Amino acid sequence: MSEPRWQKSTFSGPSGNNGECIELSAGDDTTTIHLRESDTPTVTLSLSPHTLRALLRYSRATT
Repeated sequence: MSEPRWQKSTFSGPSGNNGECIELSAGDDTTTIHLRESDTPTVTLSLSPHTLRALLRYSRATT
């Protein structure tokens, strides 16, 4: 497994504000997406694209 290439969300807080930063990385198999918060980079969620879409729909509906 190669080292993930993390991409910061465009909705994250300003640079240096690590408490509000979500990062995504594509999995090696292209059917998995990894999600982490920058202030706890060792904890990641591995999601299918379908599950990530459901998570995003839920988070948008509850904010």
